[in-house]
Amino acid sequence: MVNYYAPWKYILLTLIVLSGLIYAAPNLYGEDPAVQISHRVNLIDEVELARVSDLLENEGIEYRSIELDTGFLLIRFDSGDQQLRAVTQIREILADIDKRYGVALNLAPATPEWLTNLNALPMYLGLDLRGGVHFLMEVDMDSAIEKSLERVAGEIRIFMRGEKIRYKSVQVVGEKISTRFNSVAARDEARLILEDEYRNFLFTNANDDRSWFVELSLNQAALEAEKKSAIEQNISTLRNRVNELGVAEPVIQRQGDDRVVVQLPGVQDTVRAKEILGATATLEFRLVYGSFNDWKIAAASGKAPLGAKLYQRSDKSPVLLKRSVIVTGDQIVGAASGIDTRSGTPNVTITMNAKGADRMSKITRDNIGKPMAVVFIEDKFEYREIDGETRRFKTTDTQVINVATIRDQLSKRFEITGLDSTRESRDLALLLRAGALRAPMVIVEERTVGPSLGQENIDRGFISVVVGFIAVLIFMAFYYKIFGLVANLALTLNLVLMLAVLSLLQATLTLPGIAGIVLTVGMAVDANVLIFERIREELRIGNTPQAAIYAGYEKAFGTIIDANITTLIAAIVLFGFGTGPIQGFAITLSIGIVTSMFTAIFGTRAVINLIYGRKTVTRLAI
Repeated sequence: MVNYYAPWKYILLTLIVLSGLIYAAPNLYGEDPAVQISHRVNLIDEVELARVSDLLENEGIEYRSIELDTGFLLIRFDSGDQQLRAVTQIREILADIDKRYGVALNLAPATPEWLTNLNALPMYLGLDLRGGVHFLMEVDMDSAIEKSLERVAGEIRIFMRGEKIRYKSVQVVGEKISTRFNSVAARDEARLILEDEYRNFLFTNANDDRSWFVELSLNQAALEAEKKSAIEQNISTLRNRVNELGVAEPVIQRQGDDRVVVQLPGVQDTVRAKEILGATATLEFRLVYGSFNDWKIAAASGKAPLGAKLYQRSDKSPVLLKRSVIVTGDQIVGAASGIDTRSGTPNVTITMNAKGADRMSKITRDNIGKPMAVVFIEDKFEYREIDGETRRFKTTDTQVINVATIRDQLSKRFEITGLDSTRESRDLALLLRAGALRAPMVIVEERTVGPSLGQENIDRGFISVVVGFIAVLIFMAFYYKIFGLVANLALTLNLVLMLAVLSLLQATLTLPGIAGIVLTVGMAVDANVLIFERIREELRIGNTPQAAIYAGYEKAFGTIIDANITTLIAAIVLFGFGTGPIQGFAITLSIGIVTSMFTAIFGTRAVINLIYGRKTVTRLAI
């Protein structure tokens, strides 16, 4: 019996090995300390590149290179110390020119251009290897539903006025919208029309001694859709805010029904990150109700007139505003901080979407000469110890930051003033520009990983892979002779292919991912052990060397497939039910199983056939 492979199989194996070497190679070059410069409004182009380059040279800031990436600049440095010294100077220089520049520390791949032209890029490093902060944030779904009902309640008021339906009040009570009427006939008429217009709601009748009510509550499908929409909008808003922070390669992903994981590699200022990510700042524009005397009377009694609501201004003085909202922060598409040229105080220039601009235009046109207020709303959470148990309580900070007389018809773009500091105007503009959170979020878990610890994790992970790899090489070479050396070649190729696949997928390597690689190094030789032991068994029962090789590979194949498929199933289950770190382990384990089966079965047989195939062999070195 002769063992040999057709030439096309060797060509295929050679192409796979070369591809593996090319796409694994970028991981050998490491990363350069860098500073990333972006603009909050405009994409940076060649003109900005030349401008920043001249500024750096004029200020004597040393750097290795400056390049234009997709919409931002990347300045590379020779060392981390040089990077840290330069970033402070760069921030000061650019802040004097335009406060809308964003400057962030980064680590840029040092991959040669010829590899990047082939789309060969290194793997990303996770938080535990690079350093940074990890937040687990929980969405307050009760607030999301409440805000949705408040919005619908406002629509119902406008709708019933348009339909000439007389009602006494529309209020949100718990998880229901309660519409109040003077008579049964008015209630029944309204219910028929509302049921036709609001089909996502369940309707029930109620009454007391003086009034009749129609109560609306979201049906189950609408309730689930509202919750899903809330968490998706929050994730989108968080991505915008992280982009504003200038973080490279962030991880923002949903976890379960109401939680979001946010990982910010390279960020060490956790206080600033929490301020931006967790803030639920939004604005409401309302018309002012009554006069100064009305405000004093309402503040003294603690009761607002019908159709009005009592607020406080930044100086703690009272003000009455109309209940109906003109526009909200959801309709803001742009915001930029600056200085008001007339008063010299900080301001924020607001840009509305089409719907918001149209409503603002109509309301201000009809109310020229009347005052309008800007209400700043922020939800906060605090923890209190009650009966030995820590409980979370939500508070809403509502403040009127500006009251101004409408001098002209406003439209898409206008300014708000009355802010206390430039930092306040900058943060407010950032939050509004990134979008309002659909519902408040609270940080339930926080971890910080320092860059030195990240480097230590990389070093230890690398050592563990090398030690395990060398130990397996020595054992296989000693125990299985030439066949062991062939298995070692396959094991080396397996590692190369694993790195190549992870790089092609642009996967994020974490510490558990390294554990998956180490485990795969040990498991990768299992298939070869099964094959080699089967060959030895065939030789013991008197088969010729060629027949023993053939039988060894053929008969061990089923066992190898069974063993690896069961492990692969376990890895898939880990990926499906696990979270971040567990999924990282499952991904590297799954890739390792597939590549090890290829190298152990196809790769080693190709080499063994080259050594022993088409020859008369009397003895095998096994």
